[in-house]
Amino acid sequence: MAAETFLFTSESVNEGHPDKLCDQVSDAVLDACLAQDADSKVACETVTKTNMVMVLGEITTKATVDYEKIVRDTCRNIGFISDDVGLDADRCKVLVNIEQQSPDIAQGVHGHFTKRPEEVGAGDQGIMFGYATDETPELMPLSHVLATKLGARLTEVRKNGTCAWVRPDGKTQVTVEYLNEDGAMVPVRVHTVLISTQHDETVTNDEIAADLKEHVIKPVIPAKYLDENTIFHLNPSGRFVIGGPHGDAGLTGRKIIIDTYGGWGAHGGGAFSGKDPTKVDRSGAYIARQAAKSIIASGLARRCIVQISYAIGVPEPLSVFVDSYGTGKIPDREILKLVKENFDFRPG
Repeated sequence: MAAETFLFTSESVNEGHPDKLCDQVSDAVLDACLAQDADSKVACETVTKTNMVMVLGEITTKATVDYEKIVRDTCRNIGFISDDVGLDADRCKVLVNIEQQSPDIAQGVHGHFTKRPEEVGAGDQGIMFGYATDETPELMPLSHVLATKLGARLTEVRKNGTCAWVRPDGKTQVTVEYLNEDGAMVPVRVHTVLISTQHDETVTNDEIAADLKEHVIKPVIPAKYLDENTIFHLNPSGRFVIGGPHGDAGLTGRKIIIDTYGGWGAHGGGAFSGKDPTKVDRSGAYIARQAAKSIIASGLARRCIVQISYAIGVPEPLSVFVDSYGTGKIPDREILKLVKENFDFRPG
């Protein structure tokens, strides 16, 4: 009897999606602060809607930062250079409302910069997860890898002129048929490919479909995963001219599943963008991923998840958890022991 398969779907968005625009602005502000002052404490949020980008949050830094310039440069680099593509980087309104980090938080986390690195506490409480699987060279889920690469390819063909009709906003989604091999995930085939890309007025739906298949899908998805039964939904709404902040409002931190594992594993709920390393939403998730990846890369398991948790102001994690989904070469408790011996989870 043939083994039973199942379908799993992951999505991604392009750099011109309003939420991703906000993520990039928040991270650009963070980068500018850290470039001048490595001890910057940054919690930067961004919101956007038609003809407006607003940056707000708490930042304590010695850096001199031109927030408006960062916003405009980021929007311009994405491709938002006129109102008809969704935003004009040079003419949009830029609002800034930045204050310093709360002194209550500062004294509890880093003692107003008096604590040694190993004494620096977590910037907040929370739970973070890291996930890894042996189904791809990246040790990431195939559905997530393909959705992400399709989005990156859309941006590439837009910027290099291969598909000049493509505009910055867009979304991708890939459904993969999987086999569960004693807890390990084995991709069998790509079941469905969905691409919705913003486009200009000059292109027809047939041209969109043909270009997406030839210049986006074929270079990204290995032929072994495609067959005559693979389903393609290419701009299924029929029209996607209005996009970017003109089409939808955007906000930092609303694409947290896209930023991690495409729905696989688990998520603690915290976003990454605009946060310095004392914010364990980001640094904790990064080290948890490194631990999970190392478990797979060392051959200890074929698939695993790592959870860690923190309390504000406390350097050491409150808990560390490992689950190999039954794929471990040794018991999970022994893998956990190795993780604790080899990884320093303190945010400082």
